[in-house]
Amino acid sequence: MAKLSEPFRLKGLELKNRIVMAPMCQYSVEEQDGTPNDWHFVHYVSRAVGGTGLIIMEMTNVEPDGRITSRCLGLWDDAQIPAYARIVRECQRYGARVGVQIAHAGRKATDAEQPVSSSPIPVEPTGWKTPRELTTAEVRGQVGLFREAARRAVEAGFDTIELHGAHGYLIHQFHSPSLNRRTDEYGQDKLRFGCEVIAAVREVMPADMPLILRFSATEYIEGGYELDYGLEIARRYKEAGVDILHVSSGGEAPPNGKRQPGNYPGYQVPMARAVREAAGIPVIAVGMLDEPELAQSVVQSGDADLAGIGRALLRNPYWAVDALLKTEGLRTEQPAYKRGYPLK
Repeated sequence: MAKLSEPFRLKGLELKNRIVMAPMCQYSVEEQDGTPNDWHFVHYVSRAVGGTGLIIMEMTNVEPDGRITSRCLGLWDDAQIPAYARIVRECQRYGARVGVQIAHAGRKATDAEQPVSSSPIPVEPTGWKTPRELTTAEVRGQVGLFREAARRAVEAGFDTIELHGAHGYLIHQFHSPSLNRRTDEYGQDKLRFGCEVIAAVREVMPADMPLILRFSATEYIEGGYELDYGLEIARRYKEAGVDILHVSSGGEAPPNGKRQPGNYPGYQVPMARAVREAAGIPVIAVGMLDEPELAQSVVQSGDADLAGIGRALLRNPYWAVDALLKTEGLRTEQPAYKRGYPLK
């Protein structure tokens, strides 16, 4: 089976290794205009220098009121494209490939005066704003916003696009039976919105560019969906045009059911394997894969095709270089840093 160091190819995407930097919000847009700045440039380029195969930029929103906070990224204006293009070009210079996670926070848009959602259900009864239910026409409008954000991502030179359908954000709010209580066509078929978004972004993506979708394979609220429904989500979204599934769980609200999220390394890996087998397409496993040996075992065992690394890459921009040295004895590709990784 594959090793972490082995290339991965799908359509026109070629990765030098199987290490993925999972998207993690930086909350660092000081001008609050949704445009990446020097912080984001240094943050992402340093991970490219550090050997990461695929960098997925953080949750990037389709409209201003779709942000978690006013300090989050956005792609709702063509004027934002050059700042992304600068980051993408520099990361690619060091051998990384770059994706962007396109999203809408929905009811979790904390700085929006009036958040919107599939249904008027707050994240919690107190401490959160009650969202306004989108009209049917507005739902269709949201599909268009995703399409336009994807068009801008393509113009910025991204190698792939990821849709955020996990962790209780807008796509999740539609496909979750607990969060979607609509009676129109988007309630009768709860996966319709997600499928329409997938189809819309595919319209503006090159045919050889893979589309990734991150989703929660299970929920942790009382009455939340289980893995069997998660597998249905995976199959439907694959049929709609998704090429890679990024398998996470929960995030829809604070856990209050019998099922609780794991708090141990690799706790989501069995879900990733189940999705891979059910959907028959590549998957990214994620969730406390901090130790290189664990990440290596995930891809070697066939549990997943790619290993998503989150917080460990916040702590160490050179996690990929260190992991490949530790597991396979490989030195960094960057000549200036080779003295830091002497041959034994």
